[in-house]
Amino acid sequence: MTAAIELSKNFEVTLISKNSLVDSSTWYAQGGIAAVIDEKDSIEEHLRDTLIAGDGLCNIEAVRECVSKGREAINWLSDLGTSFTLDEASKDFHLTQEGGHSKRRVVHSEDATGKEVSSSLAEIVRNISNIKILENHICVDLVTNGGRCIGAYVLNIDSNKVITFNTSSTIIATGGASKIYLYTSNPDGSSGDGIGLAWRAGCKVENLEFNQFHPTCLYHPEAKSFLLSEALRGEGAILKNHKNERFMEKYDSRLELAPRDVVARSIDKEMKISGADNVFLDISHRPSEEIKKEFPNIYDQCKKYGFDLTEEPVPVVPAAHYTCGGVKVDLDSQTNISGLYAIGEVSSTGLHGANRMASNSLLECIVFAKKASDHIRKSFRRNNIEIAEWDISKVTETQEGVIIRHNWDEIRRLMWDYVGIVRSNNLLKNAETMMKNISLEVDDFYGKYLISSDLIELRNITLVANLTIKSALKRKESRGLHYSLDYPNLLKTAKPTILDPKKVKA
Repeated sequence: MTAAIELSKNFEVTLISKNSLVDSSTWYAQGGIAAVIDEKDSIEEHLRDTLIAGDGLCNIEAVRECVSKGREAINWLSDLGTSFTLDEASKDFHLTQEGGHSKRRVVHSEDATGKEVSSSLAEIVRNISNIKILENHICVDLVTNGGRCIGAYVLNIDSNKVITFNTSSTIIATGGASKIYLYTSNPDGSSGDGIGLAWRAGCKVENLEFNQFHPTCLYHPEAKSFLLSEALRGEGAILKNHKNERFMEKYDSRLELAPRDVVARSIDKEMKISGADNVFLDISHRPSEEIKKEFPNIYDQCKKYGFDLTEEPVPVVPAAHYTCGGVKVDLDSQTNISGLYAIGEVSSTGLHGANRMASNSLLECIVFAKKASDHIRKSFRRNNIEIAEWDISKVTETQEGVIIRHNWDEIRRLMWDYVGIVRSNNLLKNAETMMKNISLEVDDFYGKYLISSDLIELRNITLVANLTIKSALKRKESRGLHYSLDYPNLLKTAKPTILDPKKVKA
């Protein structure tokens, strides 16, 4: 939506969303947006904290580009009408602190920042005349010609008809791929569509082995892994095991404010030691009125499921949360295919490296959307190549929808069990073998039958699961979010894992 707003000043823009316009991970983001606001903070400190969290794999130029634009991004959103929580004393933005940050620098809108940002931007794009919005549409494939992206085939989910789009510039902003895992904090749409689209179009992907597992999602059968924001730990919440013992001191001197990969692995180990399905997050020692004021939405949701955040520890479990790798792009968000850009979680700018630091991701969305928009304006080239219509003459309507549901479930369970928080060569190789059979079945199914949104998502989730396994097998060390029992140490030199569709079959 940021890119659409920026580009609408010069061009006609079509904004395609496979669900509603705001149905994305951004909507569910609770914590906030990291930016240097306080005079006691500095760009260099934000840069340093991000590099530490990224465990040697960050692109320092990308990090500097992003963090230096923090205040500018916040002011841009604020000027457009986004309502952030203000500090009562200073009347400037109220700042919280999250894991990995050495200072309070997280600007927020109570504990529902993503919802506020999404809704305010959506209201703007809906009122710009030269932005055409197509909701309930999903991209099937991109169209390339001579190494340039010239359009896309898009399925209208309501009519099940494929529309052909001719484009001069195309931006992928489809979010991450956490739905390849059984347990995730993400909405159902996070099925890795953009990574699949980009790979089939010829784009390189980078660092897909780095899947961030959020340490604290509410453990309840009906909660669908409702996220308990890192800001809770920033404001004093502590983790306890089933013996009511605080356990983070055994694993890291930063305790609950250690980076997410450390906290997630620590919880995973405590669960394995005890055989329990969860641990507990406890902020009940804080004054109840402060908890209700600072975390009203989280408090209400916990109450909905029978837990009182002000009175008792609440059960939590790690869940797949953020795809740190993605489609490889440069500092202008360009892929290696001309005319094709990727922004947000689907991309790999080099900002996150081996582990994303909390609340850097919404900042990345704004900064690199603007970078992509600026580059498109400067290098715009009209495309007049005609694209063939979608051909359905050789496919039939399926009577075997159960195959889609079965494979979707099988992939997610396989990834959770074999390619999860702690990995090994044996598990990864077994996963690779099992995924080969699933891939053959999915490819055969896709070639025979009329497409549907479910089939498109299954095709993408199958591809991204394969790419994730291949990326994990290539990394012979433990770094950031990738922890291997066979390679527990760091290599001396940090190198990104890059897969090229010209060289790798997936």
